[in-house]
Amino acid sequence: MSTLYIKNMVCDRCKMAVSQALQRVGLSPTKVELGEVNLEKEPSSDQLSTLRTVLEQLGFELLDDQRQQTIDQIKSALIRLVRYRDNQSSSNLSDYLSSELHQDYSALSKLFSEVEGKTLERYYIELRIERVKELIRYDELTLTQIALRMNYSSVAYLSSQFKSVTGMTPSRFKEMKDIPRTSLDKL
Repeated sequence: MSTLYIKNMVCDRCKMAVSQALQRVGLSPTKVELGEVNLEKEPSSDQLSTLRTVLEQLGFELLDDQRQQTIDQIKSALIRLVRYRDNQSSSNLSDYLSSELHQDYSALSKLFSEVEGKTLERYYIELRIERVKELIRYDELTLTQIALRMNYSSVAYLSSQFKSVTGMTPSRFKEMKDIPRTSLDKL
């Protein structure tokens, strides 16, 4: 069994695209998760080279560097928390990441800051705000419901954090229809 790490996998469609790319180059995945693929057997160097090219054409990147693999695992874990669990975790951020990656949080935090040039906490806030933007755009929930769903302590706290990241209030964002959102793999 072999594990590959792939950058920029942020959604279920990404998992499907990567699965198809793997099959196209003759590799059989046993599991495809955000940022991580398990294969039945070790790929040949030719298969890896072809896969690298195919993935790059799709906007993904095969990761070789251990530090970058860890960063991608951190990002994938946080995206899963914010995107698929609506930020509902029974533990705090440090406990969540430590348990997901089986590493000490302070080491993860230090590595993330060194490589990404921003703190883990800042990245996490940016992810949450992008998810809030998405929920505002859907226009199905009130701001109170969004705050509750995203595990903010209050609407006021959500609004304050939203304004500090975007420079505008959630209400102003909702009024402006032409402001594009940032894709999660670009944060």
